[in-house]
Amino acid sequence: MRFLFALRSRGVTDKRVLTAMEKVDRGAFVRHYFHDRAYDDMPLPIACGQTISQPSVVGLMTQALNVTSRDKVLEIGTGSGYQAAVLAHLARRVYTVDRHARLVREAREIYAALDFTNITAVIADGSHGLADQAPFDRILVTAAAEDPPGPLLAQLKIGGIMVLPVGQSDAVQSLIRVTRTESGYDYDELLPVRFVPLVEGLGREE
Repeated sequence: MRFLFALRSRGVTDKRVLTAMEKVDRGAFVRHYFHDRAYDDMPLPIACGQTISQPSVVGLMTQALNVTSRDKVLEIGTGSGYQAAVLAHLARRVYTVDRHARLVREAREIYAALDFTNITAVIADGSHGLADQAPFDRILVTAAAEDPPGPLLAQLKIGGIMVLPVGQSDAVQSLIRVTRTESGYDYDELLPVRFVPLVEGLGREE
C-alpha cells in the first residue's frame, strides 16, 4: 500500500498502470546490496553501470505512453527488466533491447521465472531500434539522447506514441512525448528527469 500511495502522490493515477505495477514485484529485479531498498521510490544501481529507475518515474513514463492491450511496444534500454515487465501487463507484445548482453541475459532469466510469455529481450544497439519488428504502436526509451533518434521516429506507426528523455547533459533533461501524425510529429514536454545517456554500439562483455 505504501508503494502504491507513493506512486499516486507523485502523479501516477491511471488505474491500469497502477494495477500493472502492483502485479510486478520490483524486488525480483533488484539484486544484492540494494534488495532491501527495492520498494522505496528511488533509482538504484544495477550491473554494467546502469540504474533501475525509481518506480514513480516508471509509472509516469508508462502512463504517458497510453498503452492499450492491442499494442506492440518497443523499449530501448532493458536495464533490470522491470519496466518491460510492467509494460507486458498492459500490451500485447513487448520487445526490449539493450546493448549490454549481461543485462539482457539476466532479464530473460527473470521473465522465464515469472512466466512472462509476451516479452522478447534482444541484445542490440538500441539507438537503431528494431527494424525487423517495426513498426511499433508505442516506443519507450529509458536513456537520454540530445534529440529523438531518427531510426526510432521512423519505426513508430502513424498515430503511435514515443516517450523518451532528451537533453544535452545528465543535469538538464526533459521527458517528452512524441506522437506521429499523418503530417509529421507532435511534441509535448512532460517533466524534468535524469537518465543515463543513450550510447551507440554494443557494450563490452562484463
